[in-house]
Amino acid sequence: MALAVGSRTAMARPARLAGAPRPALRSRVVRVRAEVSTSAVALDVNDDSFDELVLKSKTPVLVDFWAPWCGPCRMIAPLVDEIAAEYAGKVTCINTDESPRTASEYGVRSIPTVMVFKNGSKQETIIGAVPKTTLVQSVEKYM
Repeated sequence: MALAVGSRTAMARPARLAGAPRPALRSRVVRVRAEVSTSAVALDVNDDSFDELVLKSKTPVLVDFWAPWCGPCRMIAPLVDEIAAEYAGKVTCINTDESPRTASEYGVRSIPTVMVFKNGSKQETIIGAVPKTTLVQSVEKYM
């Protein structure tokens, strides 16, 4: 394979394609929308802070058990963040890789698992990637 002198391509084209026309290059525009918000986000809790932030809370708390490598967890993360903005201080996230004791204590066997706690006890469990409406309905039941 040879590169033409003055070529801007980083890779050579195979000989069998040398005479073939190149497809038109399309530019891809990626728009990133950044919003500055004063709304609350989901609090990160761990094995050490779970009792204080969840079990001793005077208000119901939605807890998202997740892991960074989990695809479905990443799918519902924006939904959990939206709910956290709507219900300030009532949504927490716990990384099951970093806090296995709490996940084990509450029988989390698959993730994402979302639980609602009220008055220090587990009220409801939702397993898997679910629509936002399902999560909101669960929180609303205990408000």
